[in-house]
Amino acid sequence: MALALCLLFDSRTDRLVRELWERLEARGIRTLLTHTHGRHHPHLSYAVLRAWDADAVAAAVAGLPDGGAVEVSVQGSLVFPRGRVSFACSVSADLAARQERGVAALTSTGADLHWHYATGRWVPHVSVATGASADQLSVVTAAVSDVLPLTLQCDRAALIDSSTGEVWPLDGVP
Repeated sequence: MALALCLLFDSRTDRLVRELWERLEARGIRTLLTHTHGRHHPHLSYAVLRAWDADAVAAAVAGLPDGGAVEVSVQGSLVFPRGRVSFACSVSADLAARQERGVAALTSTGADLHWHYATGRWVPHVSVATGASADQLSVVTAAVSDVLPLTLQCDRAALIDSSTGEVWPLDGVP
């Protein structure tokens, strides 16, 4: 069970990611489209919590400043352990500062932050495949290359429970 502070995408970007997931699923490659509960949203996570107090977290993120929509450039793919493949997202100074503010707000509540999202350790990414075999990696990276370069339009944000897919939209974009 995990709770994530996520950037969500405009309708064009959301559709592009979902279409990529569909193409990969048609080739037998698992994506967030069918992973676990099947209610996943294309997103970029600022932070993932392993334990938290829901009321404290909600209050903390409500206090984050609205930075407005943000563009994130994608120039390639990342391959993580266990066949996870993602868009490799650029880290502008603005995006890094937003993520650091989010982490500071969340950890100030006593929440248990997954160490991959700690300041200085965060690798911004958008999930493409959730479990590609070694033989499938070239298919996934070719599919990613076919949509690059890409600019993600992040115009919304939410807290998302990854175990259920439940979404709590935020009023602004931290």
